[in-house]
Amino acid sequence: MVAVLTGACAARRRAWPVLALACAFALGLALELGLIAPAQAERIRDLASVQGVRGNQLIGYGLVVGLDGSGDQTTQTPFTVQSLQSMLTQLGITLPPGTNPQLKNVAAVMVTAGLPSFARPGQQLDVTVSSLGNARSLRGGTLLMTPLKGADGQIYAVAQGNVLVGGAGAAQGGSKVQINHLAAGRVPDGATVERAVASPFLQGETISLELNSTDFSTAQAMTDAINTELGKAIFGDESADEAIDAAANKGAQILAG
Repeated sequence: MVAVLTGACAARRRAWPVLALACAFALGLALELGLIAPAQAERIRDLASVQGVRGNQLIGYGLVVGLDGSGDQTTQTPFTVQSLQSMLTQLGITLPPGTNPQLKNVAAVMVTAGLPSFARPGQQLDVTVSSLGNARSLRGGTLLMTPLKGADGQIYAVAQGNVLVGGAGAAQGGSKVQINHLAAGRVPDGATVERAVASPFLQGETISLELNSTDFSTAQAMTDAINTELGKAIFGDESADEAIDAAANKGAQILAG
């Protein structure tokens, strides 16, 4: 009886390496086929953004000059002539009463830009210039100094520079060929920031994180990860005063919600 038990134990010991090798092979095959998803860690910056840290949109109205006869038809776009007369008056040039210039090398345009968060005076921005009238092309034109305003009506940047148009066109004998759009272009680094936007970031005792996709489990997992590293994060609803009060009472530095 003892000999039988001893033989069985020896057989099991000889089978262990084979079983271990088979398990390792099965695990590797499962990972290769995607049957078992490997553990992954996501960065907080990919899951959430800091509350109050965002860009702002700027807009302005201006004139593009120097066009090769492809500007606005002033009889159909009287605001182009009015804008030109107003600009000349500011420069000290007064046109005789009743003068109605017939211009073909000027176009009224709308200028837009994005003001990134933490932008400081002197920083350069790219601007987009789009025809507002019936100009056929802005190619070769120069955008004159244009103030760019935010939603509050304040001037945050000033734009000026040569307009780059990505399209091309030609016409001859009644035939016309055009590639892309000619009535819009860009001025790289064409705007200079004149005023910074006040940000509530780091002005209080807490930093609130807003999830890109609202999910309670993700918010709780993020809170646990921050607590593991810093020990000063709580999970709560940003709209609940109780969560904010709790953060202040506990000395929390980050709100995840």
